Amino acid sequence: MQATPPEKLRLADLDRERVLAFLDWLEAERGNSPATRNQRLAVIKSFARYTAIERPEFLDQATQIIAVKQKKTPATDMGYLTGDEVKALLAAPDPSTRRGLRDTVLLSTLYDTAARVQELCDLNTADVRAARPMLVTLHGKGSKTRRVPLMDPTARLLQDYLDRRTRHPGVGPDADPLFHGPQQTRLTRWAVTKLLAKHVQSLRRRDPGYAPGLNITPHVIRRTRAMHQLKAGVNVIYIRDLLGHADVSTTEIYARADPETKRKAIENAYESLTPEPLPSWTADRDLLEWLDQICR
Repeated sequence: MQATPPEKLRLADLDRERVLAFLDWLEAERGNSPATRNQRLAVIKSFARYTAIERPEFLDQATQIIAVKQKKTPATDMGYLTGDEVKALLAAPDPSTRRGLRDTVLLSTLYDTAARVQELCDLNTADVRAARPMLVTLHGKGSKTRRVPLMDPTARLLQDYLDRRTRHPGVGPDADPLFHGPQQTRLTRWAVTKLLAKHVQSLRRRDPGYAPGLNITPHVIRRTRAMHQLKAGVNVIYIRDLLGHADVSTTEIYARADPETKRKAIENAYESLTPEPLPSWTADRDLLEWLDQICR
């Protein structure tokens, strides 16, 4: 595929054939997955829709691009941690050190609130309501906020952390990062992911069988919280609110991913209408004795 500098690209150059060639190049030469291909296509389609409105003379060209179909991708891996695995992870940091205490509280808050990693990074001390029940205000996608209650064990950990942490000397509580790194800088998504990976690796060195085959990321912790709530019988509507989903259909993915929960729900609503199987003739002793007499 011939490269064209961005400043020389014209709207007339963005036709269906060139878009398809670009998508094929992503997979064949760049080695990108079908999911990445679909993400790039979604951005191109968004631009095509904008072009169709702003430049009607390119409407036919934009319509052909919008009609390009996405590739089918494998079902999303819905792996999650068990309760014992979460307990081991939250106990991995050493709370006797300043950094270990921060990591303990950070991971406990990440699990308890089911926050997105960016929501966790964006937390300021002003977002914590210390009164009982303790609440954390998360700032989600589209400038939406939600208030999530913390369970008592996490609330006690967080209160102890707040009492011990060094406050930022130059800003107020509304700009003071709840979880910070060196020089009071706000933790990034990459830093939280690296922090989590460090403790997972430490666990696996001690126990090679810890969460086998599962790539444990901050999103897996969020998913784990949702699955644990589902298994506990919490209504999917409340789980939707906890996760900050705009539509309950997004949350229903978790319900469809857990066969054990589905089995229990079916069993609870099951009414036996199936006839009992016929008894086996080999268990009828009278019949066996009669057949034995005939054969003599």
